[in-house]
Amino acid sequence: MPTTLSMAAMAAALVFTPFVQAASPAAAQETAGNVSYISGGVGEDEAAAMKSAAAGYPLELQFVQKATPRDEFLADVKVRITDRARNVVLDAVASGPFLLAKLPAGTYQIEADHVGVVKRQTVDIRPGKHQRSVFVWSATDETRQSMADTSPADTALR
Repeated sequence: MPTTLSMAAMAAALVFTPFVQAASPAAAQETAGNVSYISGGVGEDEAAAMKSAAAGYPLELQFVQKATPRDEFLADVKVRITDRARNVVLDAVASGPFLLAKLPAGTYQIEADHVGVVKRQTVDIRPGKHQRSVFVWSATDETRQSMADTSPADTALR
């Protein structure tokens, strides 16, 4: 038979569990080769948790869409990271506006693809240092890509 103290502990666990979960990144750490990473950050609580976790990862990527009245975070961005020898070390889809990766020291080329518009950046990962890269897409990027995806026959119908 449960004691009053154990029942109080169970009740407290039920009440406080959502707060503990909100304080940690929503996504579980994944591994691709020798690279561990997490992605996510949809919503204010998850974004705060990802920002807090970023210090434990040498590489922090953020994905942003320029918009009015304010910029918007992006999700479902395809990320491909290659090393200096052009070996793919990470090929993933970010489930939110943040991707945190534990990469060995070295120089990497990052390609981030949102709706067919690819942005590239080079980063140098150094031991004990945190590198943050922000990828920004504009509304005109999507418009140009949408027009490029349209066949001449589709354009004639407009």
